[in-house]
Amino acid sequence: MSVPVALFIGICIGVMISVLWLYLIKIQQLHAEYQYEISEMRREHDQALALARKRSVNTSRAVLKGKMAEQFAPHLPEFDYLPSDARFLGDPVDYVVFSGYSDFREGLCDADEIEVVLIDIKSGTARLTKGQQAIAQAIDDGRVRFETIHIALPTDDNEDEEI
Repeated sequence: MSVPVALFIGICIGVMISVLWLYLIKIQQLHAEYQYEISEMRREHDQALALARKRSVNTSRAVLKGKMAEQFAPHLPEFDYLPSDARFLGDPVDYVVFSGYSDFREGLCDADEIEVVLIDIKSGTARLTKGQQAIAQAIDDGRVRFETIHIALPTDDNEDEEI
């Protein structure tokens, strides 16, 4: 083999080794960059998860406090009605109050002094839902009525029949 051919082969091998070396260095750099990005994403994910948990706990606390306030409302000073006149519904409104009904039953007032009031208890910055707003509007518009529904029950004559 002549010197120029051996030199050419040596140069080619050297170039290939240099390219391979540079390629490996670039791969290591990319690997390090991706590892950094992955660790940053994990850190951001952990922070977002912690924030979501905190929000969830705070929301849950607020809901529980609101539910407790709903149950205790008739016994709080802000409730302007007799607790004995209040009936808890919970949804879509919290209470139906038959204001004056207890006094009427005891003969302390006339029937025309009874007032029916629908009440929803809110705490903090809570607002009426769209459904509650619609109910309030129906009441304001006078779309309220009283109905009696008679239900037919089986008589004692039919007790011997098989069901």
